[in-house]
Amino acid sequence: MSDLERYYRVLELEPGATLEEVNQAYKDLVFVWHPDRIPKDNLRLQQKAQDKLKAINEAREKLRSLKTKPQTTYQTTYQTTYQTTHHSPSPQQEKPSQPTQKPPKQNPDLSGKDYSRANLSNKDLSGRNLSYANLSGANLSDTFMHKVNLRGANLSDANLFRANLLLADLREANLRAANLIGADLSGADLRGADLTGARIRSGERLLVKLVGTNLAGAIMPDGSIYQ
Repeated sequence: MSDLERYYRVLELEPGATLEEVNQAYKDLVFVWHPDRIPKDNLRLQQKAQDKLKAINEAREKLRSLKTKPQTTYQTTYQTTYQTTHHSPSPQQEKPSQPTQKPPKQNPDLSGKDYSRANLSNKDLSGRNLSYANLSGANLSDTFMHKVNLRGANLSDANLFRANLLLADLREANLRAANLIGADLSGADLRGADLTGARIRSGERLLVKLVGTNLAGAIMPDGSIYQ
């Protein structure tokens, strides 16, 4: 089995699934295998959930990278391979090759930008620099923010329901009264962040993934400072 086939199988998809289908499958599987849904005393299932999430994240990232490559590059590669494998055109059939133009790189620097009350649901902001940006009251539900830089950002009252903040930099971020239910903050840096009044529980049940999260000096939802 090729790596590509394995990635589709991990996400329980047929080969050739669309990017939208890949993203939806990812969200569904993360919800199913979230460690907070598994009893803490069941170490075997907890480990299995961690392994599943690692494989799911890898599959989604690999397929997303593949599907966001320029279509012209894919077509040029396919046509060249097909012609080389099946036949060589006569000199009269040959056409001068056209250089493949690469799209301009997306500027990841959005530091200090004002996105207050903006609807950014389901957006992919992975790796972007949003340090000190104003995202107060913004809708960031189901948004992908893997390794995003949100240091010092204002996220007060923001809706981060099921947002993927894996390995995000949230140092000194303002998360007062933010909705963090279902968010994945695994490996995130929350040193000095203010989470006063943030929603992270349903009753006594913690509904935020905090595996490996650095909370040193953070103000917790109840106003206490994490030691």
